[in-house]
Amino acid sequence: MKNFTKIVSIVVLLALTLTLVPAPTFAQDTVCETDVVVQADDWLSKIADKVYGDVLAFPAIVDATNAIAATDDSYATIANPDIIEPGWKLCIPAGGEAVALLEVDSGTDWFAQAAQPYAGVTIRGISESTPPSNYSQEVLAVAFEKETGINVEFETTSWDQMYAKPIQDMEANTGIYDFIYIEQDIIYTYLAREFLTDLTQMLNENPELKAPSFDEAKFTSFIENFRDSGGNLYGVPMEAFVKIMLYRKDLFENPEIQAAFEAEYGYALAPATTHQQYRDNAAFFTQYGQDNGLELWGTTVQGNTGHASSFYEFFETIAPSFGLYNWGIKDLGGSNYKACVATGGEMNSDTAKEALQFWVDMLQYAPPEATSSTWDEVAASFAAGRAAQGWVYGENAAWIATDATRSQVVGNVGVALPPTAAGVLDAAAAGTGYIGYYDGGAFGIPYSSKNKEATLLWLQYIGQESVQPQWATVGSRIVMASTFEDALVKAQDARTDNYYTLMREDGPLFKGAPAFPFHPQAQTTAQTYIWQALTGDSSPSDALDQACAAVEEELGRLGYSQ
Repeated sequence: MKNFTKIVSIVVLLALTLTLVPAPTFAQDTVCETDVVVQADDWLSKIADKVYGDVLAFPAIVDATNAIAATDDSYATIANPDIIEPGWKLCIPAGGEAVALLEVDSGTDWFAQAAQPYAGVTIRGISESTPPSNYSQEVLAVAFEKETGINVEFETTSWDQMYAKPIQDMEANTGIYDFIYIEQDIIYTYLAREFLTDLTQMLNENPELKAPSFDEAKFTSFIENFRDSGGNLYGVPMEAFVKIMLYRKDLFENPEIQAAFEAEYGYALAPATTHQQYRDNAAFFTQYGQDNGLELWGTTVQGNTGHASSFYEFFETIAPSFGLYNWGIKDLGGSNYKACVATGGEMNSDTAKEALQFWVDMLQYAPPEATSSTWDEVAASFAAGRAAQGWVYGENAAWIATDATRSQVVGNVGVALPPTAAGVLDAAAAGTGYIGYYDGGAFGIPYSSKNKEATLLWLQYIGQESVQPQWATVGSRIVMASTFEDALVKAQDARTDNYYTLMREDGPLFKGAPAFPFHPQAQTTAQTYIWQALTGDSSPSDALDQACAAVEEELGRLGYSQ
């Protein structure tokens, strides 16, 4: 994630590939601390990394250079951040100037005027500590405070606490939080419990609080996840991404490794499109790591045996790729849901058992930390170069592929669709199935908030089209269609092996969690048996038989199974 404190406390790293010359001061309040003459092997993010320690600070160089070029034609005019030519002279602004150039601004005084009645009010929010949330905390909240005078106290925490704290707050009606993170899979439960404020109604009743720069029509269809059955909006999307397969291009494209793989398996090494191919790749690279004394394994596994993340990896990533959808829970109509095959469900079907057996088998090819890994540790393991391939949440794709201060595989990250069983891809294309998880969330206002009006301004601020591109490059998330066309995002797309292109073109093949009002109850009931399969205390077959029975019992207790 971009960290602006790194820019403020700047350490200029002089690289042999850069030619530095004395830098003058120009009009228009732009100051070049130094100049850089582009060399043959340079690109903007590489230069930004050298001078700022942050690959994503390159827009500051673009903006400063273009501003100076308007009065001095010895400087280049950068029309496309992807294209710079050897010999071009670029302006490198000082740390403070870089921060100023990168600051978010709504470009209008509307927010300042609308916020006048709420100046000095403090709104409090909570979200999971992820790249998209951290950006909204460290950049957008700061900009909003500056423009409006409304203070934002933003707590980023663990996934567990992100749910537990606001639920306790809303149940007790204490009003601690004014905005909360609403994951697309939990909103159905929140709506059923009437926890959320109807944003559509609030905007209609308070037209003076409707920002002209906030337009629901500009969002992708992901926004539909946050509407009720009547079409009213309860959350403003702040992130959306897919769970993809990452692989090590330096390994998969190494000629010697390719030859060794083909000699052993009889076919060419490539990113897996089938589960058998994935298994072969995993086995091969695990053995390759052992033979060469490397800390390298064949795959990641999000297999924490005491955390919900393992439930989610199996039921929302692995199982759909085999053709098991909606956790294997079937809606038989009339609020009658079943999980076991004997009663009309699929949670313990042969397909489900095949999928769980495959995933549990992957542990032998995974790093030893796999059974204590959540989504965060999986991303860290891949970034450390400890896995040749793996299922990774897309919100981590950008930093793994581009941030050399955190990732050891920068420049070697490949992005691909996950492997699937026969017919699954066709079913996804036809809209009758899906290949994996489309994740994301929104910020909404709890019914218990004591500062709803000020918070409504904040939600619209982060829902503006103008703030999306830089947010997308940092957090690998996109919630508006126009963001895909932005020059910053296109440049980041090239650095991330076309991750954003994959999300745009193949995103419809993925799907969010099922719209169950009993989501948390079913998840917490079933996850114990998934953990037992991972620890070896139960076979995958027995684990799913027990899980489906326990889920049906819980659904009956809740009134969702007859």
